[in-house]
Amino acid sequence: METLLVVDDEKNYLLVLKELLVEEGYEVLTAQSVQGALEILAETDPDLVLTDMKMPGMSGLELLERVKQKDPQMPVIMMTAFGTVEKAVEAMRKGAYDYITKPFDNEILKKTVATALTLWRVIKENRFLSEELQAKFGPSDLIGKSRAIQQVRELIQKVAATKATVLVTGESGTGKELVARALHAQSPRRDKPMISVNCSALAETLLESELFGHERGSFTGATSQRKGRFEIADGGTLFLDEVGEMAPAVQVTLLRVLQNREFERVGGNKTIKVDVRVIAASNRDLKEEVARGTFREDLYYRLNVVHVEVPPLRERREDLPLLIRYFLEKFAKELNKETPALSPEAMTALRDYPWPGNIRELENMLERAVILSSGSSIQVEDLPIQPKPVPGAEWSPDQVIPPGLKLNEVLEMVEKKMIVDALAKTGHVQSHAADLLGIEKNLFKYKMRKFGLT
Repeated sequence: METLLVVDDEKNYLLVLKELLVEEGYEVLTAQSVQGALEILAETDPDLVLTDMKMPGMSGLELLERVKQKDPQMPVIMMTAFGTVEKAVEAMRKGAYDYITKPFDNEILKKTVATALTLWRVIKENRFLSEELQAKFGPSDLIGKSRAIQQVRELIQKVAATKATVLVTGESGTGKELVARALHAQSPRRDKPMISVNCSALAETLLESELFGHERGSFTGATSQRKGRFEIADGGTLFLDEVGEMAPAVQVTLLRVLQNREFERVGGNKTIKVDVRVIAASNRDLKEEVARGTFREDLYYRLNVVHVEVPPLRERREDLPLLIRYFLEKFAKELNKETPALSPEAMTALRDYPWPGNIRELENMLERAVILSSGSSIQVEDLPIQPKPVPGAEWSPDQVIPPGLKLNEVLEMVEKKMIVDALAKTGHVQSHAADLLGIEKNLFKYKMRKFGLT
């Protein structure tokens, strides 16, 4: 039941209004002065205030200002005599939802109250969803206690409230989109949309249309006008995932939008202005892409106002127990099962695993284990991990080396295989692959050229 606060210095009006609104199913609180209304507001949170404009002492306008200090979006309806409508217009400018004139029509009053409350319900629902989003994606839920993830959380808290463009980098599966959502959820834009675009999933022409929209007839298949993601995200946040995959022509248009906050739809000539915060993500080394000439240097610096580097899982192994517990509980709840325990052997296997797919791989692995496990605990055989070779176990080179090869051919075969595997494990980020192999980046690049892997 929604609660209304009705304020009028004339007792008869209060009685009539209370009876009328109680019949509509509302709980009605009444006050004969602004001071009395303020005392009620100090103790309760009504859904709507209906107040007379002119009263002894403080006026309805002063009450309006006090209500707006308490909650700027709470609906306030002003009642005024016909001869003082200009005062009601002033109240509207100060944030009143609407006004009605005395003597009022009962049906008009009920309709005005009902419409205001409908709006108020939408506002409260949006607040609830925003709080849920913030709780779900806030920096505190970037799970872990390692210093590396603490630094990410601290940086998010510093940057979220600003308008700065953010570049989030890290290997595939580290949680770059989660960082972007945390930035949005902690920002003043949290009540506006966050729109995501995967730049690697669309061809150049389709990506341009997806981002900036198109006019009818601008290309084959454009049968109607369509808004792009920038327009849809106006007032909110646009997340550009895998921005390093963006074609050069689209990079030029994106640079202009970041500089001037304006663009034209594909096939159009009308300039559209937007207020959008851009968060970009890449698992590539964009500095390296700039050096190779595949990514614009000026765009790189526009995107890289604030840089958030998300650490790979192998560099935050102390977070594994917390992450494992989180995913086991999550999937057990979804499957309506008891949360399984993890055997010591299984935990050791997870700790020793290199995690080329990072947290996404861990999540998928544990979901599979929870689904397939039949007992109360997960054993190492429930995990798709190859066990480590037993120290001292016999091994013969003949098992893996084809006969007849020369020494340099064997070495090159092994080197090439290790380089290909390292690139696959690190999402083709060369610097990370070099680190994984324990060699300098320049040497790694030389060997890539040597084996024709560029």
